[in-house]
Parts: sequence; C-alpha cells; structure tokens
Amino acid sequence: MAKAKATTQDRVNKRIRERDKATLAKVVSLADGVSTAAFKKKDINIDIPMRTRSNTLWNKKKGILQMGDGKATRELFNLNQAKQFMQTVLHGDSIKQLIEAEKTLSLRGMFYKALHTIQGTKGEKTFAAQDESDAILEDLEVSMGALREELHVYAKKRGTMVGNITIVDSGDEIDCRRMGSGGYAVPSITEPDVIQFKKCEAKFVLHVEKDTVWGRFNEDRFWEKHNCILTEGSGQPPRGVRRLLRRLNEELGLPIYCLLDCDPWGHYIYSVIKQGSISLAFESERLAIPEAIFLGVRSKDYTECELSDDVQIELNDNDKKRAREIAAYPWFKDHKGWQKEIQRMLDNGFKMEVESLITKDISYVTEEYVPQRLKRKDWLV
Repeated sequence: MAKAKATTQDRVNKRIRERDKATLAKVVSLADGVSTAAFKKKDINIDIPMRTRSNTLWNKKKGILQMGDGKATRELFNLNQAKQFMQTVLHGDSIKQLIEAEKTLSLRGMFYKALHTIQGTKGEKTFAAQDESDAILEDLEVSMGALREELHVYAKKRGTMVGNITIVDSGDEIDCRRMGSGGYAVPSITEPDVIQFKKCEAKFVLHVEKDTVWGRFNEDRFWEKHNCILTEGSGQPPRGVRRLLRRLNEELGLPIYCLLDCDPWGHYIYSVIKQGSISLAFESERLAIPEAIFLGVRSKDYTECELSDDVQIELNDNDKKRAREIAAYPWFKDHKGWQKEIQRMLDNGFKMEVESLITKDISYVTEEYVPQRLKRKDWLV
C-alpha cells in the first residue's frame, strides 16, 4: 500500500516538474523576445491579449465565453505604457525565481516582492496598489497561456465545503463529513496534482452564495439528509471554488445547483459560474460549468412563498441598469425563462436575499424551500 502511494506521489511530482519546466520555458521565451529586440535595436514590446468585452466571444455550442484574438502591444519607449511594461518584466522575473526555488507566493506577496521606489523619481512606487499587481499577473497568465497556479502564485482562501466526499489535499486525506461547524477551507489551487477525489457518495452539489446561508445548511446537516456536497464562495466564488465545482461536475458527474439571491448580482454570479467571466474568458474551459442550475430565490417567491413586505429591498437605479445589461447577455437574451424572471423582478421593483426566507421559519430554506424545488425540478438553467 505504501509503495502504491509512493508511486502515485511520484507520478504527481513528475507532472509538476514537467509543468514547471514548460512554464519556465515560457517565461524565458518572453524575456528572450525583449532582449533580442533590444540587441537588434528594434522596438521593445510585449503583446498582451485583451481581456475586454470587445475581445470576448460567446461560444454557443460549448455554452461558454472565450477570449478572442485581439492583442494590445505594451511598449517600453511609450510614456503611457512604460510603467506597465516595467511591471510586467518585474513580475516575470519573480515568477522565474519562484519556479526555480520550487516555492509559491500569494498575490499579496507578489505585490510586496516587486514593490520598491523607482530610481530617479520623486518617490514613485513600482505599484500604487495590489490591484495593479494582480492585473499584471493576469496579463502574464494569458500572454503565456499559463494558469496562475503554474506561475506558483495563489490567492487568499475564500470558500468552504462539507459533505459526503473524501478528498486528498497535498497528500493529506480529508473526510469532508467530519469538518465540524467551520467546514473544509477550499484552497485557491484545486488542480488534480493538489486535490484528488478519493471517495464520493454524494448525488449532487448545492452551492450557496454566502457563508451565512452555508452555515444554516451545515448546522441543519442538509448535506447528510440529502446526500450531497455543500459549498459556498463568499459572494462571487473565487477561481479555486469554481475550478473545484467544475471538476466535481466534469470528473464525478455531479449536478451543480446554485442557491443565489434574487437580484442582478445573484444573476451575474450564476452567469459567471455557468458561462465564465469576461476578465477570465481565457480560463472558461477549466472554470465554466454550462450545466449549472439556478435553484435560488426567484421573483415569484414573494407571492408563492407568502413572504411579508419586510423582505423587499428596493431596486436602485444601478440595480435596474445592471439587470437590463444581464438580460441582454446572449446566453440570457434568447432564454424565455430568464427574460421572464428578470422582467418580473423589475416589475416588482424590489430584490430579495436567500436569508429573507428565514421570515417563514429559521430552517424553512433547508427543510422546505430547497427540498421542494429539487423534487419539482423548479429551477432555471
């Protein structure tokens, strides 16, 4: 048994070494392109694929967003682009160091590693804020065709899981049935070389929007009573959670039900889970879940569930604008169910949170609402 485990780990380590070698070659190639242009006294630049709506394509056949071929040239000898060029090279060098040292850094750590005062300036820093640093790292991901994990960079843990599944995380076996009230904290890197699925009895995954709702489902042991896995993503789920959900759906064949708020932001979160996002369209193939199902709160629930006026949150102008934008998305535009849902919310003039169901009963959402919706297949896709 020990020999078999060692052999499996050896295979994982070999894959990691091969992946690191390939990523390092991409970093070196990027640097070689810059140095070659400099020695030949040519324009020094880097081509960066554009992560914009205009360069995002809707692949109807696959049901996901994909990045187009549009690129922007980042030039060293352009006053408007020189700083971003410098930031790109700085992070490229840091990534090379991380891979060679076989170490990783957080997004925050990468920000500080490259942070210093630029020589010859009056106190100007290489990065004004972490947001600038994060954006450059995403530029490097897409320009090299490498995942953030392959660059040895990880994000803050944000997301939780509990339920009828046993996983192996970095060699440690974790029984998600025995995680207490806190649950298993989903890491930002959930690739197969980090997390493996050992044993799963669950029939589906219920993903909820917020930790507060997740806590109610966990306390009521919903996952045990209904033989499922329960996850949350603290609002719009981070990449680690989305990747894990994709793997649970793709590798184990588990349906993904999303219990989200009845508002434009809940609808957008569902869109991101299902089709992908504009900024991360280059990762849709590994993150998007075209078969994801919207289970949660609908505009009809105000009357159907006999809720009180207390649950109403008035739609502001920004909400209304966002709702119309979402209704115009190609994947929602031709869907009669979603057009009706969004229009009814606008006609109501108010939005509702999943937590509003507590006005019926503390455990109404776990004992009646979700079980009934699942039984009747009352959902949107």
